[in-house]
Amino acid sequence: MSIKFSSGNFLLICLLLSVLLLSGCNFVHKSSDWDTTRVEIARDEFGVPHIFGKTDADVAYGLAWAHAEDDFETIQKTVLAGKGLAGRVFGEEGAGIDFFVNLLETKKIAKEKYDETFSSEFKKVLEGYAAGLNDYAYAHPGQVLYQPAFPISPKEIASAYILSLAQMSGADRAVQAIVSGNVDLIPEDPQPKGSNAIAIHPSRTDTGEAFLAINSHQPLEGPVAWYEAHLHSDEGWNALGGLFPGGAMIFHGVNEHLGWAHTVNSPDFLDIYQLEINPENQNKYAVDGEWLELEERTVWLKVKLWDLITIPVPKKVWKSIYGPTLVTEQGTFAIRLGALERIGAPEQWWKMNKSKNFSEWKTAMSAMQLSNFNTVYADKYDTIFYVSNALLPKRTPGFDYSGTVQGNTKKTLWTEFHSFADLPQQVNPRSGYLYNTNHSPFKASAYSDNLSPDQYPSEMGFDLRNNNRSTRFRELMPESGTISWEEFERIKYDQTLPENLAFRTDMSLLLDLDSAQYPDIEKQIKALKNWNREANVESEGAALFAFIYYYWREEFAKSGRSFETKLTDAEAAQGIRAAKTHFETHFGKQLVALGEYQKLVRGDKVLPIWGIDDVLTTIRSTPWENGMRKATQGESYILMVKFGDGLPIIESINVYGASNRPESPHYADQMERFISRDLKKMTLDKAEVLKNAKRVYHPGQ
Repeated sequence: MSIKFSSGNFLLICLLLSVLLLSGCNFVHKSSDWDTTRVEIARDEFGVPHIFGKTDADVAYGLAWAHAEDDFETIQKTVLAGKGLAGRVFGEEGAGIDFFVNLLETKKIAKEKYDETFSSEFKKVLEGYAAGLNDYAYAHPGQVLYQPAFPISPKEIASAYILSLAQMSGADRAVQAIVSGNVDLIPEDPQPKGSNAIAIHPSRTDTGEAFLAINSHQPLEGPVAWYEAHLHSDEGWNALGGLFPGGAMIFHGVNEHLGWAHTVNSPDFLDIYQLEINPENQNKYAVDGEWLELEERTVWLKVKLWDLITIPVPKKVWKSIYGPTLVTEQGTFAIRLGALERIGAPEQWWKMNKSKNFSEWKTAMSAMQLSNFNTVYADKYDTIFYVSNALLPKRTPGFDYSGTVQGNTKKTLWTEFHSFADLPQQVNPRSGYLYNTNHSPFKASAYSDNLSPDQYPSEMGFDLRNNNRSTRFRELMPESGTISWEEFERIKYDQTLPENLAFRTDMSLLLDLDSAQYPDIEKQIKALKNWNREANVESEGAALFAFIYYYWREEFAKSGRSFETKLTDAEAAQGIRAAKTHFETHFGKQLVALGEYQKLVRGDKVLPIWGIDDVLTTIRSTPWENGMRKATQGESYILMVKFGDGLPIIESINVYGASNRPESPHYADQMERFISRDLKKMTLDKAEVLKNAKRVYHPGQ
């Protein structure tokens, strides 16, 4: 949401010039005096931090310090958002985030629920993480974006978690839908989210080991890009995997006994209510025949205009019994979602990190603090598992919750959530495999093992469809017999669209035009007809298809046309002609290879990259320079695990490297291996890590 300066705002600004805030003021906080001799950071040859500590809190301290060494700027963006201070650094764009924080009251929720939600043991973990960030800021004042943001408290870290999970549950899109006057349904995400997770039972592998692919498709950079770390304490924490900037534990990964992978799911997490407003008093709304008063607050958003000048801008926010509320010209609307009701996701993840078997891990999952995510699990004890996890409200039947909900009765006001046992889940199906590619939870295994959606209330809103990745996985995964590790890797790295396309927009006509009817694009039509649907760097058909795919996505977004549509012959030809013109203009030829058109870019390093949207090796890209596209989302952090005797065998790769600092040797040192799919060996063995480490040090050394 943007913060607009009206003429009234400008006059107010002029009146308030006398109270300008200087963002460059030198605020100083104290060191925590943490005993850093109890914390060791071991950097391997790729710069990945392996954090060792006496206690879990020591490890959290070391993680905060190591991650700040690699990407303090992005961590601060998360910190500033959680504290509602983004506008002071990032101007109008940041103020929009601050408005969102104030509307959702994430800081207030964190403060009120912190003590009752988190155990004393886990509070120490958050305290250690906060101390690590604060001490790094204290030791490196020149890297601090906004000095008054420090020190950060554990409750403010909790606020950042609430904000992130609310966003992942669709709260940001709901607010945008309301302010834009389009609230029948939350608008479709113009860039659909994607991830893969695959677990194979030992009975289906030729070595008798369980296989697990952790393969999230996140943005390649920014606040939700993966950071790899290994966390090891003397209190039994030994986990390796991925986390986001500001994360104090592994979000998905592997420990000595088990591992799990998350993918984004999309059941009905959130409701938008339209309130019935009293025409004689706009601050009153009707509920079951009574007029209730809207809670109204004015929040002051501090917006940076110039380097040393920050302007206070007032904005009103409201609250009703249904939740955070917005008053617009189209009406008054409230949003309600579980991420604002339960805030214990960080502790749930921590307990998952430390679980020693399926029973302990499932107990952690059953806490139902994590607001969303499909989760696929495997362990060394012959168990694989899948659940479409979500904080789903228990809604009163008889109302339509698929669009804007009736907000004039408490019958639609839910206060409880379904239990973990109510969610779609499977353990050790007869097929011996479980997978999710953001498709329906009722299609997670072989057809004979799949769950029936009829067993679940329709108001849960679970997806019922397949996508290209789920369809292609079924083409590749044999229904019987065993597979080798090499076959498992080939499935994971497959980059071919399925025989029957499953895009939300039916694009099949692109591959079936009659070239005789379109002589001006005959060459392009034949290239698409002869294309084997594989998105390798040499493929001209893949580049052509990718251009047309993005062309129509942009056209639909501009016109507001639903993505649930079918391209006509004329539209297919229109897209092909646009591609021909683009390639001739920028490349001097009618057809180009995908790797010539699409690049992986980091600093001065530019490499051709495979992949298009919704193949198993998904790559999404945006326009870059000279007619080329730059990869921005998709294949990013990849973790492949075998569970047998002893410690799991682990291989991983990150798209760029361990550091987000351009001057670091690890800023882009994994790129070539990422492109060639040459994963690096990783280990949970402390002795092996220390033996091969390139540097071992205490924070601050």
